[in-house]
Amino acid sequence: MSDTTAFDFSADSITGTPTALRDHAGQVLLIVNVASQCGLTPQYTGLEQLWRTYRDRGLVVLGFPCDQFGHQEPGTEAEIATFCETRYDVTFPLFAKVEVNGDDAHPLWQWMRSEKPGLLGSEAIKWNFTKFLVGRDGRVLQRFAPTDAPESLVPAIERALETAPG
Repeated sequence: MSDTTAFDFSADSITGTPTALRDHAGQVLLIVNVASQCGLTPQYTGLEQLWRTYRDRGLVVLGFPCDQFGHQEPGTEAEIATFCETRYDVTFPLFAKVEVNGDDAHPLWQWMRSEKPGLLGSEAIKWNFTKFLVGRDGRVLQRFAPTDAPESLVPAIERALETAPG
């Protein structure tokens, strides 16, 4: 395991503002690759509910739009932001579109994939709405499949929130 943590990375917000994840140091992160035209898109509702329920206890949901799976996130950042706000009342932080697989994958996603490989040791992200739970210390605690409903993550989130900030 490396000394690297999620708080060592940065990414552009959906409005283009460079954002250091260290701004969330000491919080629990739920990092998700999202898409607007996917069969799993209704998970935005559950993700927003997790954010609203647990943000005062230290959970931050971070959405990373990605167009690598079935071209299901074709819009611009402005279109994605509008869609999320108007269709799902999303208020959790969203980022600019990223790639999560391949040579051009965002460094955060490269790191998370290597920290918590998926089924049978595969590092590849299989589809939209793959979720990574990151503890208050910035280490990846768990990887969840795209089909894992946000509400099913509650026990793991509760455990992570009970851990004192590092």
